[in-house]
Amino acid sequence: MRIGYAAGAFDLFHVGHLNVLRHARAHCDHLIAGVVADEVLEITKGRRPVVPLAERAEIVAHISYVDRVHHEVLLDKLDTWRELRFDVFFKGDDWRGTPKGDELERRFAEVGVEVVYFPYTVHTSSTILRAALAQLEAPTSRARATGVS
Repeated sequence: MRIGYAAGAFDLFHVGHLNVLRHARAHCDHLIAGVVADEVLEITKGRRPVVPLAERAEIVAHISYVDRVHHEVLLDKLDTWRELRFDVFFKGDDWRGTPKGDELERRFAEVGVEVVYFPYTVHTSSTILRAALAQLEAPTSRARATGVS
């Protein structure tokens, strides 16, 4: 049995997240989705997620492609591998050819884990959604501050 692991924030769940999980499930027999903890996201991305870990994990657990959800609380993916022992690690192709991606591939190759990249969904991302929400909120905030409604 080939065990796959796809980790992500899965914050503001959108079609790009669904695409990664769909593609990942097609390349393994058992898919573990790692939902990255709030504290880890704050360290790695410099901000906390909009949706808390327990809620993000519950959403991901109800995706039919996912066999198991893992709360990812460790910074090092190799430490997570030691805990779960997956065979293949899935990542968006925005990591391919980057220093972080190359290092990830090298370290996983040492323990026999294949890294498989999937196309990044360019038109939708949590970053884009956050920016759109900020734009929607901005007029309301300015109106409250000036007393205009």
